[in-house]
Amino acid sequence: MPAGMGGGQEDVRSLHPVGAFLEDAGVNASARPPRPPPSSSHPWLGALALALVLALSGCSAFSRAVKEGDAASQEQKWAEAEAAYLRALAADPEASEVKVKLGKVRQAWSEVVLEDARAVHASGDLDAAMKRLVRALELNADNASARELLGATLDARVAAGNVALKAERLQDARTEFDAVLSVAPDHAAAKRGVDGVQVAWARRWFGTGEGLEKAGKLGNALVAYVRADQERVGATAARERAEAVRQKLRDEVAFLVVASPVEDRAGAPDVAQRLAAGRLAAMLPTQLPLRVVTEAPAGREGVTLDLSLERVLPLQVVEESQRTQRYLAGNRSVPNPRRGGFETQLLKAERTLEDVERKQAAALREYLRMQAELSMVRVAAERCRERERRQCREALQDCGEAAREVSGPGQFPSECNPSRCDNNACVAEEVLLVAKAAASLQKEKALEEALDKSEGQRTQVQRHRDTTFREPITVEEPMYSDFVFDVQLHRLTVTASVTAVMRDLIKEQQVPAPNTQDYAVMHEDMAHKGYDRYGVLADPVQLRNELELRVEVGDKAVSDVARRVKERFDAYRGKRVADARRGMVRPGAEDVVETAVRALLLTADAPPQDILQPLGRARGLNRPESLVGL
Repeated sequence: MPAGMGGGQEDVRSLHPVGAFLEDAGVNASARPPRPPPSSSHPWLGALALALVLALSGCSAFSRAVKEGDAASQEQKWAEAEAAYLRALAADPEASEVKVKLGKVRQAWSEVVLEDARAVHASGDLDAAMKRLVRALELNADNASARELLGATLDARVAAGNVALKAERLQDARTEFDAVLSVAPDHAAAKRGVDGVQVAWARRWFGTGEGLEKAGKLGNALVAYVRADQERVGATAARERAEAVRQKLRDEVAFLVVASPVEDRAGAPDVAQRLAAGRLAAMLPTQLPLRVVTEAPAGREGVTLDLSLERVLPLQVVEESQRTQRYLAGNRSVPNPRRGGFETQLLKAERTLEDVERKQAAALREYLRMQAELSMVRVAAERCRERERRQCREALQDCGEAAREVSGPGQFPSECNPSRCDNNACVAEEVLLVAKAAASLQKEKALEEALDKSEGQRTQVQRHRDTTFREPITVEEPMYSDFVFDVQLHRLTVTASVTAVMRDLIKEQQVPAPNTQDYAVMHEDMAHKGYDRYGVLADPVQLRNELELRVEVGDKAVSDVARRVKERFDAYRGKRVADARRGMVRPGAEDVVETAVRALLLTADAPPQDILQPLGRARGLNRPESLVGL
C-alpha cells in the first residue's frame, strides 16, 4: 500500500469514534491507545531530573573538596587541607570520614605549630611563643605538650613582669601581666602582679602629688592624688590628701560675701534676724565655694553686703461679697426630647414613603400604558401576517390552476411568479413590535425597582413607629434654684522694705548703689454662715498668724538677696571658666591644669565637659568628676 494512502487511513481511523474513545470499542489486540507526551502526562519527571542534577552537582562539589583536602594533606599544606575539608562538610555535614580527616589534619598542624613555638621559645621571644602555643591548642585542645609549654611560658612572662616591677618599669610589668591574663584569666601570680603594679602606680602618683603640693602647685597635686586613689584604693592616703588639697583650693578661689549686721530701721527684730548672715549662708548652694563671712583678707574676690530693714507693714482688710449656691428644688414633667427626635425621624420617613409611592404609581401607569401599546402593535402585526399568508395561499392556488392549463413542456405560467409570496409589507409592524417589547421590558424593570424601594421604605416607617411608641411622652426633670448668701473675704498682707548695697571687695572708692525692694506675703480666707437647708456649710475665718507671715516675708527677702549674690558669683566664675577654656589646646601643661582645676571647683554643681574630659584624658583619670568630689 502506498505511504500516502496508509497515512490517510490512520487519520480517518483517529477521527473515528472507536479510535477516539477506546472504552466504547471492542477488544482488539491491534488497537493501542496513543502514547501521551512525557511533559504533559508526567510533570514530576522534570522535578526528578532537576533534583538529580542538583544531587550530582552536590556530590561532585563534595568529592572535589575531599580530593583537594587529601592532596593538600599529603603535601602538608595544612591550611589548604583544612579549608577543603570544611568546604566538604558544608556540602555534606554528616560525612563522618571527612570529620576524621579534618581532626587528623588539625592534630598534625598543631604539632607543626608546637615545634615552631618551641624554637621561638628557645630564642627568648615569649610573646611570639605564647601566640603560637595558643594557636596549637586551638587546633588540638588535647595537645598536652603544647599545654605544658604554654604554662611554662606564662610563668616565664609572670617572672619577667615581676623583674620589671622590681626595676620600677611599671608599664612593661603591666604589659606582661595583662598578656598572661588575656590567655589565663584565673592565673593567680599574674593577678598578684597586677595588684603590685597598681600599688606601685598609686605610690608613685602619691609621691608626685606630695612633691607638687610642696611646690605650691595645688591643682596638679589634686590631680595626682586623684590618679593615685583611682589606681589602687586604700594603697595610700591619697583620698584624704586629695580632700585636704581640694579644701585649700576652695578656700583660695572662694567668692566671699562680707555681710555686716542688719540695720533695723523698722523696729522689727523678728524680721531683721531672718536677714542675718547665717540665714543668707543657708540660702546659698553649699557645694560651691561661695561663703558668707564678717571679715575678708585683702585681695580676695567677693562683695560687701549691707542690708537695712526699712519698714514692716501688716495690713488686714475685709471685703463683703455674695455667692450663689444652686440647690434641688423639686422635679417637673417635661416633654421627652428623645421621643421628639424619634417623631421627627418618623415624620421624615413617612414623607419619604409618600414620595416613593408616588413614583411607584407613576412607574405602574407607564408600565400599563406600554403594555396596552404593545398589545395594539402585536394585534396589528398578527393581522399583517395573516393577510400575507392569505395572499400567498391565493397565489399558490392560482399557480396550480394555471399549471394544469399549460400543455407544453418547459412552459412557466406567469401566475407562478415567486414574488407574489415575497411581500415585505409587515417589516415595519415587526420592527415596531420588537421596539415596543424592549420598551415594555424596561418599564417592567423600573416598576420592580419602585416596588422594592416602596416595600423597604414601609419597613423603615414601621420600625420608626415602633421606636416612637415605645418611648414615653414625658420625663421627670430636676428643677434647681439659686440661693444667694453673704461672704466675707479676710486678707492679711505683710510687706517688708529692704535696702541692699553691694560693693566689690577689690574695687576701692566705689559709689554705693542702694537697691530697695518691697517683699509682700499675703494670705486670705473666706468666711460665711451655714445654711443646711440649701447645702451651704459654715466656713469660719482661718487666717494665718501675723508672726508667721512676718517670718515668711523675711525668708522671701533673704532668698532674693541670695539670688543677687549668686548672680555676682556666676559672673566671677564665668571669667575663670573662660580663662580655663582658652588653655584647653594643651590640657596636660601644669599651668593649664592649675587654671582648669580651679575653674572646675567653681563649677562643682555642673562641671563643663569641654574642660573636664580633656583634662581627664591628659592625666589618665578614669573618673575625672572625682576632681570636684563627685
